Amino acid sequence: MSDAERQRIMEICNSPEFSSFPPNVIVPTLADRGIYIASESTFYRVLKANKLLTPRRRERSYKRPGAQKTTAPNQVWSWDISYLPTPIKGRHLYLYMMMDIFSRKIVGADVFEQESGEQAAELLQRCIWKEKCAGKKIILHSDNGGPMRSYTLLAKMYDLGVISSYSRPRVSNDNPYSESLFRTVKYCPQWPAEGFTLLNDARAWVAQFVNGYNLEHKHSGIKYVTPDERHREADKEILAKRKAIYELARAKKPERWSKGCRNWNFIHEVMLNPEVSAA
Repeated sequence: MSDAERQRIMEICNSPEFSSFPPNVIVPTLADRGIYIASESTFYRVLKANKLLTPRRRERSYKRPGAQKTTAPNQVWSWDISYLPTPIKGRHLYLYMMMDIFSRKIVGADVFEQESGEQAAELLQRCIWKEKCAGKKIILHSDNGGPMRSYTLLAKMYDLGVISSYSRPRVSNDNPYSESLFRTVKYCPQWPAEGFTLLNDARAWVAQFVNGYNLEHKHSGIKYVTPDERHREADKEILAKRKAIYELARAKKPERWSKGCRNWNFIHEVMLNPEVSAA
């Protein structure tokens, strides 16, 4: 690799657009624009040589096999509730989030001052109306918390034609998609470590996060397309174009491609581990 190519890699990685992203996001993003400079491993080597690699590393993702298969958006959703901090010790707000596990799109989110099945039912109804999928027998997966099994929520699910699915008893990590999403929320650079003073402040922050996550975040679990692109089923075309860019780059300099092209094939199905139980 020439010094000019190394310099270009450094300029891209240190640019305002890409300074906080690792190579496994940068390289496919450039490919989507018709640009291929070098492989992800080459980007990593250049960053390591310049002592810039450590801050860009990501946690290794955790995978486990599943039994419930989804092959399109709005077949299986996952949801959960998590604490949001406030400056007052012992006081929390509660973040409710529902996501589509096929596309990873956040289909609905809100912040409340307490946990309750009534508020969960209200959010679910908003999500169903927004996605125009009433009566389509969506599977809604959650853990076994009180709001998740409340009569009010179950009644609303019945009215909307939604089927319940729960984590297995005594299995703490049986809701991996929601757990991963909340981890992303709380480790994002904009996370306010001092907490949220007002409910409306928390709601505004969450709305901004959801917008950025759905429309801009290149998700590693869906081949580095955005959740919105996958939810709109635009990812198949994006991945095909990206694959063509990689293959063209390989044809020009095959000596740099000892391991072949990266797999950019469309993901046809996503699995959820627990068994489904009807509401």
